[in-house]
Amino acid sequence: MSNAAQPNVQTLAALQRLIEVVAQLRSPDGGCPWDLAQTPQTLIPYVIEEAYEVVDAIRQGNSEAIADELGDLLLQVVLQAQIASETQQFDLTDIANGITEKLIRRHPHVFGDVQVQSAEEVHQNWEKIKAAEEQAKPDQAATSEASLVPRLSRYARSLPPLMAGMKISQKAAAAGFEWEDVDGVWAKFREELEEFHQALASEPKEHQQAELGDVLFTLINIARWYDLDPAEALQSTNQRFINRLAHVEAVADRPLSTYSLEELEELWQYAKAQLRQGIG
Repeated sequence: MSNAAQPNVQTLAALQRLIEVVAQLRSPDGGCPWDLAQTPQTLIPYVIEEAYEVVDAIRQGNSEAIADELGDLLLQVVLQAQIASETQQFDLTDIANGITEKLIRRHPHVFGDVQVQSAEEVHQNWEKIKAAEEQAKPDQAATSEASLVPRLSRYARSLPPLMAGMKISQKAAAAGFEWEDVDGVWAKFREELEEFHQALASEPKEHQQAELGDVLFTLINIARWYDLDPAEALQSTNQRFINRLAHVEAVADRPLSTYSLEELEELWQYAKAQLRQGIG
């Protein structure tokens, strides 16, 4: 295992070896047909998959798995850089320099003379600097400084829906689109839930989908008011369901499809009780 206090020669050598291996895989002269067929677009599913696998490994707390999955994610970065470099768009050096300069700009309390007293101040400064950077981009030149639309649109395009909903909710609330108190959010939730019920009874599927989205977005706002993470909550519920189902399958003596609903409910409640007691 490397030591942070040691020279980074080995790290640089390892990265260089990875870069060379990826370049060889992409070489028209003896490279891999699969790698040669890839484009930035075809690799999108792998970028997403590897990022989620890193998250899962971190949640499991398995350091060996974390290192392995981070390697898979790093491969996606190097592969994207290699493909871009083949048409002189950018390369790994540009990527590394870009993120390094961004970190320096957004940490003036470390690399400059700005004074901060808390992590919250750091966050506020980060957001201000980020907003100024966005405003300075050529494609934002004609956009009002107060406009939220470009940022919110980017969240909607690039983030998983629950995470995007939370980001959009947070930014809109900071700009003044906010209820006076949490009771207002609950009232909105009840309103949206009723509209969803009505849509299910008499509206086409497209309208039902829209109303379901409204219910979910309002729930995200409720989560924000209570400082809860809806994505983490759903992830936890998914895992609890799997754990309970594993207990049900362990005690079942025949296929689950042959049990009645009453029998399955009895097995389910037994599984919940076992898990609460830390059994299994």
